[in-house]
Amino acid sequence: MPDSENDAGRRSATMRDVATMAGVGIATVSRVVNGKPGVTPDLAEKVTRAAELLGYRHDLTASSLRRADRRTHTLGLILEDAANPFSAALHRAVEDTAAERGVLVLAGSTDEDPVRERGLVRTFTARRVDGLIVVPTGLTDTDLDAARDGGTPVVCVDRPTAVRQVDTVTVDNRAGVRAAVKRLSAAGHRHIAFLGDLPAIWTAEERYAGFVEGLAEAGCVLRPALVRRGVHGVEAAQEATRELLALPRPPTALVSAQNLVTVGARKALQELRLQHDVALIGFDDLPFADLLDPGISVIAQDPVAIGRQAAALLFDRLDGEPGPARHRVLTTRYLARGSGELPGPNPAGGTV
Repeated sequence: MPDSENDAGRRSATMRDVATMAGVGIATVSRVVNGKPGVTPDLAEKVTRAAELLGYRHDLTASSLRRADRRTHTLGLILEDAANPFSAALHRAVEDTAAERGVLVLAGSTDEDPVRERGLVRTFTARRVDGLIVVPTGLTDTDLDAARDGGTPVVCVDRPTAVRQVDTVTVDNRAGVRAAVKRLSAAGHRHIAFLGDLPAIWTAEERYAGFVEGLAEAGCVLRPALVRRGVHGVEAAQEATRELLALPRPPTALVSAQNLVTVGARKALQELRLQHDVALIGFDDLPFADLLDPGISVIAQDPVAIGRQAAALLFDRLDGEPGPARHRVLTTRYLARGSGELPGPNPAGGTV
């Protein structure tokens, strides 16, 4: 005589199999697997136990198609680079917020490539995610607009978008860099260099604008020879820093406008044994930045707060929140660890 329990497991158990084993109706099984109320704890335990023994796997896609709201309880998260510490922290914050509501987060990286971004937007919407949280490249607005028009709410983080009716969460990039330049000036630095990411990135443009404004407010001269933009990645930043320090009149301080650029700048300084002589302030915090000698001073944004804000805005829309697009702007904070506090050659002040 065949083992009915094992036989059911081999042929992919159904709700009916679970109901038979647990001695309950199919409606009760449906309530338990869909997390709905109205089932006593002892019956829920019987259903759960039967499902485990039979190897029953609930089909979330089929369930979402049967539900009136068509929800899949999934979100799509499109990051610049999931390996970047900022993106990783942002991802975890969105994931934790979504988990509180029983929602799964699917994530992918664009590497600032609009083709990859377009593919992710289309893939996630095809999988019927309930909403999208995107770090936009700025070059796929039509695809984001199409997703939104198709009923998928969109929230942009880190950068704004031209797409209408899209909520955004950013930080005050300009103010953070502006304040950092003024700190360096107050420490006696007048020959301050700037290392920035790709100018097409909105945050890179904003941080450069903050650098220019900071120099003007501090009475320092903007020297084009000390500006390096379009520096993307650790190796490029390392090479750009070497070039700056090889100038006939090298900078006494560096402002690095992205965390991986900061890593490259610091590697170059250590390679030349100048980490105690040339001041460095980076944008975005770094793991173990406080354990170096000197520690790396940074303009820190809070990716956890950004991620939670973005998720909250998205869930507001999913819950039916009406109204125009909302833009949340968070502040940065300066973490003094030593590298940004190295004195310049003219601590008494004055324009050089």
